[in-house]
Amino acid sequence: MVKTAVITGSTSGIGLAIARALAKTGANIVLNGFGTADEIRTVTDEVAGLTSGSVLHHPADMTKPSEIAEMMATAASRFGGADILVNNAGVQFVEKIEDFPAEQWDRIVAINLSSSFHTIRAAIPPMKKNGWGRIINIASAHGLVASPFKSAYVAAKHGIMGLTKTVALEVAENGITVNSICPGYVLTPLVEKQIPDQARTRGITEEQVINEVMLKGQPTKKFITVEQVASLALYLASDDASQITGTHVSMDGGWTAQ
Repeated sequence: MVKTAVITGSTSGIGLAIARALAKTGANIVLNGFGTADEIRTVTDEVAGLTSGSVLHHPADMTKPSEIAEMMATAASRFGGADILVNNAGVQFVEKIEDFPAEQWDRIVAINLSSSFHTIRAAIPPMKKNGWGRIINIASAHGLVASPFKSAYVAAKHGIMGLTKTVALEVAENGITVNSICPGYVLTPLVEKQIPDQARTRGITEEQVINEVMLKGQPTKKFITVEQVASLALYLASDDASQITGTHVSMDGGWTAQ
């Protein structure tokens, strides 16, 4: 049976790498994310070239529950629902707590946490009906530990960990697993954008941000690659991972071992 995967925030970075990996299994893929019409067409065509299934892009804004509901309804009407749901969409903003804009707090919590509630809520009924499902939440090492100047992001990622555990317990007897992946620093467009922001906030150079802030906490002193995260997601989506649920897998170069 052909599986259907819905991956939020999948027009670049980790999400796109996961979409590529799942496409190679022959799955139908529902892409989601922003970009120009040409960029989205290029990504959609690329992923379509990797699968024998169907590929579509839905432009749902992850801050808008009505658009998320429409995306999930599209997956249901076209493919019978999402067999695999990957909640990957994420944004970041770096600032001292006393200067942290309230609108940035609301935006980050909406995209990094609340959007996953809305997608999971819609995905569970078809998964229960089919007796099989995989929900993978892309959390972060910041779902386990904190760093300065990232109050909203850290709070949202800690929230994702709690959501993961709770839903896993609710659906444990339905053939559905729910897990989080907690990467350390992955060199994605999101992280690349943080480098000048961190340099500004901390009053240091961009090179110092990379070596003394980002990779300082990763004992391997290397960025994680999007392909490595995608490989882990592919495993968690497999039948071999049927007894892994309600937990997280860290891929952080040893960061949280300290």
